Amino acid sequence: MAYELRREDLEPLLLGAAFFGSGGGGTIESARHLAEHFVTGDYYPTDTVKVVSVDEATEGAAVMVAYLGAPEAINSATYPLGPVTAVQNVQARLASQSTKLAYVMPPESGALGFTVAALVAAKLGLAVIDADGAGRAVPSLPMLTFAAAEIDPRPAFLVSQGGLCVELDVTPRNSNQGGPTHQRDVSAIVEQMMRPVVADPEFGQFGGLAMWVMKPAEIRRATPIHGTLTRALELGRALQAGRIGNAQQMTGYLAEHCGLAARAISEPGELVSAEVDTSGGFDVGKVHIQAGRRTYTVLYQNESLLAWDSASPQPIVLSPDSVAYFVGGEGQAIFSNGDLLQQDGSLNPAIGKRPVTLIAWRAEAELRKPGLILDSFMQLLNTLGYLGPYVPLETLHTARKGDAS
Repeated sequence: MAYELRREDLEPLLLGAAFFGSGGGGTIESARHLAEHFVTGDYYPTDTVKVVSVDEATEGAAVMVAYLGAPEAINSATYPLGPVTAVQNVQARLASQSTKLAYVMPPESGALGFTVAALVAAKLGLAVIDADGAGRAVPSLPMLTFAAAEIDPRPAFLVSQGGLCVELDVTPRNSNQGGPTHQRDVSAIVEQMMRPVVADPEFGQFGGLAMWVMKPAEIRRATPIHGTLTRALELGRALQAGRIGNAQQMTGYLAEHCGLAARAISEPGELVSAEVDTSGGFDVGKVHIQAGRRTYTVLYQNESLLAWDSASPQPIVLSPDSVAYFVGGEGQAIFSNGDLLQQDGSLNPAIGKRPVTLIAWRAEAELRKPGLILDSFMQLLNTLGYLGPYVPLETLHTARKGDAS
């Protein structure tokens, strides 16, 4: 059912979305920076945003909108200038074809993705669809359901904060749309073209992206993962109300309200170090948590992809399954990878010696089945040194219990 988001809803929305982002999806800092400027005035004509379900999205076309690039670089944005201009280019293209753009959609679950979609919708008088392309955050476009559904990626506009617009037009061979196999390849090609563009000094490691225009008949097929904005908003409200104060309460909430069999996969420990290198539109790094004699290590490329326990011979989480940080004690409980470090590279003092627990849950079915999405995750894991198959979270958990016996 349709409802309205107001300015005060953005904080719980971005907090809940950050948890579901599996360490990525943009930083809480960048999302908050944008949300702080969401007031009616010279830039925004309204301070409310309409959210509609997939079933209600029948009044026109939809387009995916996002920031693409390194989360650390995006922290400086005050208004979503690049994403707004990218969507305006899509609007103009569709208008020339007598087609109305009525909706925007975030690419993934994440603090920045949900905030940007809401703010672009408010700026342009559009609505946001309560769905996304993964139910978690992902490092690359072929990992999204829009790509797996073979939605035509044209037009695709990438726009810098300064207004430099690049249109990426990968024309399918043989016919207007190309064969299904070729269309699946196109999203990977577009991704490979975009990363060098955002790395150019003119873009400064990030830009606004609008692509995957969907007609009403295509929206449901392209977005099998529904209700993710509402899920994030409700979790954020529960956190704000103090109903979730520790990792056990978080896993209980996820089971009762989200239908997720989440589990704590680490003992509570201390965040002892984090490393990051920003290049090619990615933040790439490792996070280390010390709990007694055990060291838990999370490897990420914007999003957390792989987690290890020093006492275990195999990984304890493999993407596309998700893993998030829960920080106990007083203060903010949710942090993305990009929020763990300050600009000078030091650890975020808001965490200090508070207990940090890793909470993991299984990915949506669309991400786990053989095909483009799972293949893309496995290729990325290969670059991180994992050369084995995808092993579901519950199987890894059973194996760890067997090792301990």
